[in-house]
Parts: sequence; structure tokens; C-alpha cells
Amino acid sequence: MTQQVTFDPSRYLTKVGNSDYLEVKWRLVWLRETNPEASIDTELVSHDGQEAVFRARVSIPGGGSATGWGSEAADDFRDYLEKAETKALGRALAALGFGTQFCPDFDFGAAAGKIVDSPIDFASTRGRRLADAKTGSDQRVAQVAQAATPRQLKFMEAVAREAGLSDEDLKEEVQRIYGRPAHELSRRDASSFIERLQNRRASLDLAS
Repeated sequence: MTQQVTFDPSRYLTKVGNSDYLEVKWRLVWLRETNPEASIDTELVSHDGQEAVFRARVSIPGGGSATGWGSEAADDFRDYLEKAETKALGRALAALGFGTQFCPDFDFGAAAGKIVDSPIDFASTRGRRLADAKTGSDQRVAQVAQAATPRQLKFMEAVAREAGLSDEDLKEEVQRIYGRPAHELSRRDASSFIERLQNRRASLDLAS
């Protein structure tokens, strides 16, 4: 008799503040393991060159469906389009029960400085992206080199801790790579460094 394998979300939790949080990528794995025929549709609803709003719909055959919305701005993240899409998907998945218990609240971190997951490759998960032809969803707007935002700096510190870096380690690494402290980074450099930290954290997750 074949033993049924069930997804254990507790293995993939990360700490955000004092709360457990399940990243969107793991909620998506959970969905696919339990409902491989589920469908995912994402749509770029609006994009003015500086802010993107996505809508995501997840449907489970015979198990209901849910819609989630997500928005991000170029001022905060270089890959704001992808992050907005991932946020929308995360909210739709939580509405269906995937990771709902591991969100600080249903607004995904309003009390913890807005949690932002790494973008997800939807093409590899049988998802479908619907782009608004007028907005050009694949367009990448050159980001003006302005100072990193407080939101970016706070998020950078949180991801660094999850990647095993102390505050002093973070300061030294930023100084070594960019030749200046974190609060003097441009928005582009801050976004690039956050991606570096997220990749490091993902490697630690896989190693464990």
C-alpha cells in the first residue's frame, strides 16, 4: 500500500518579527502537491511606469477559487512588477487556505513592514499570465538613481537576519561591495543587494 505524502508547511517557515511566515513559493509547492490540476491566472491590471497592480486567480477543480490583489512600486524594488504579481498570488493562495495560518494578518504584514516575497517563475508552475497590451507588462522602466527607501532598508535587515547575517556583518558586506553604508545606497543598489540576500537565504533553505 502506497503511503500518501502530505506537505508539511512547518518545515518551510521563516520568522518575520515574532511570527511564523510561509513564503509564497512554499504555498505554491503546497498547492501543486495537493492539487496538481489547479489553475493560476495572473493579470497586470494597471501599470503607470512607477507602480504595478496585479490580480491573481487560483482555481481548484471541485475545490473552489479565490482572487488576490497585489501592488508594488519602482521606488521600492527594481523588480516591482514580479513582486506585485507574486504578492497577488500569495493572497489568492491564502484565501484558499494555503498558508493562511502563517501570515501575521491577512494583509500580509501590515504590522511588520509589508512582507515582500521573491518573485516566482510562473511559467514553471503551469500558471498563466495575462498582460494588458496597453501597459506592456514586459517593459522595464529605467529606475532613477535615488536614495534607498526606509522600507527597503528595513526589508534588507530582515532578510539579512534570515540569511544568518548579524547587523555588523550586514554593514561590513554592504561597505565591501558598494563602498558606502546601506543608508547611502541608491534604490537600484538596495534592490540588487536584497536579491543577493534572498538568494543566499534560499540556498540555506535548500541545504537544510
